[in-house]
Formats: sequence, structure tokens, C-alpha cells
Amino acid sequence: MPAKFLRSILLTLVFSFLFSPEKSFSQQAPGPDEKFLLDAVNHERANERISPLKWDANLAAAARAHVQEMVTRNHLSHQFPGEPNLTARASNAGARFSSVAENIAEAPSVDELHIGWMNSLPHRTNILNPKLTAIGIAVEMRGEQFFAVQDFSTAVGSLSREEQEKRVGRLIEKQGLKISPSPENARKACDSSGYSSARPLAILHFEAPDLNQLPDQVASAIRKGPYKTAAVGSCTVNRSDGFSLFRIAILLY
Repeated sequence: MPAKFLRSILLTLVFSFLFSPEKSFSQQAPGPDEKFLLDAVNHERANERISPLKWDANLAAAARAHVQEMVTRNHLSHQFPGEPNLTARASNAGARFSSVAENIAEAPSVDELHIGWMNSLPHRTNILNPKLTAIGIAVEMRGEQFFAVQDFSTAVGSLSREEQEKRVGRLIEKQGLKISPSPENARKACDSSGYSSARPLAILHFEAPDLNQLPDQVASAIRKGPYKTAAVGSCTVNRSDGFSLFRIAILLY
């Protein structure tokens, strides 16, 4: 490779490294100000015996984009003209969730940001909401004022169809039923009552943001019926509003 061409590549790489926006990397882990607010939130939750919020880099990226808008405009708002709403911002940043919430504030110090949120009922409610599981935070300064955004979510994990079916199958087994090794018939029942084998006694459908437990109505229906075997199928969910849910079909025999 010609030495002149090699030097050109090296110079390009150095230039890119020096002038890439530092903030593009800041969402992966909280900076000092964000870490202070994260710890403060989880301290409040611990005092109420609520599970801590996990840091979500995608939510942090959404929060960073919004706090920069507030700093630029020197104004607090959950949505500026021409800006996507919270749901779209979080979704566009790559977050997967079944619910979202947001706190915004400005104050002369980072600790006063937290104090202000805790002294405001709607903001305090978000911080202490036991249904929320993840958080992303961004803090920026304008002059001597700190602007901050906390984006919260009930995070939805990424599971393959097979993983979803196995997880629901284990929950059904705890109800005393055997699980069919093949999910195909249940998958066919996702959008219709079609199936190609023995006619089931019942077909159940449900949507849920997590698969750690069966919905009460589903568990009740299984307990009350004369069922011995179940087939579980994961269904495709097509949504464009940013919310993520698991959709499951169950054939009961």
C-alpha cells in the first residue's frame, strides 16, 4: 500500500476520533451527574422496598436528545413543536417497553433536581412507581442552570418465539398440564381457529408485557377446565406506536 495513501487513512481516522461528538458515547453508561440521580432514585425506591430501576442506554439516548432540545430552547417541555413525543423518542432510540413516563426539570444544582422531583407528586409517582423497571437520564448545563430528563419504562425483553413458548409452557406445567412438544398448531391459531390435528377443547389468546406469570384470567380458565395437555404458540405482534407486547395462543386438550 502506498505510504501516502496509508497516511491519508490514518489522518482520516484521527480526525474522526477527535471530532466525533462525545455525547454519542455517553448513553452507554451514566456520567457523574446521571449516576448521582440514578443512585438517588434507587435510594428512594429502596426506602419504600421497591425494586431498583436498571439503567437503559436506549432510554438514556432518548433523554439526551430531549435535554439538548430543552437546553437549546432554554425552556422546559415534554414535547416541542416538530419533535416526536416521548413514546416515539424512546422507540426510535431502540427501547422496548409496555409503558413509558418522563420527568423533566431545571435547577441550579444536581441535588436540587432530585429534591424538586421528590417534592412534586407526579414526578415522585414516576420515581416510586413499582411497575416501572428501567431508566435513562441525561443532564446538561446552560449557563449556571442544570437541565435534566429522566425517561422511565416498563422494559420488555427480547425473546425468540421458541423462548416465549418455553417460558409460557413452564408456567402451564405448574398448573398440572403436559406441554405438547410441537408449537405449530398453536401458532396456526394465532390469527384464526385453524389447526390440523385433534380439535382442542379450548383456545386461549393473551397479550402481556412480560411472561413471568400467566394472566389471571388465563390461569383461572386452565384451572377450571378438564384439561390435561396444552400446546403453546408465539404470535407475531405488529405495532407502530413503540409499545412492545408478547402475544400467545394456547390450545387446551
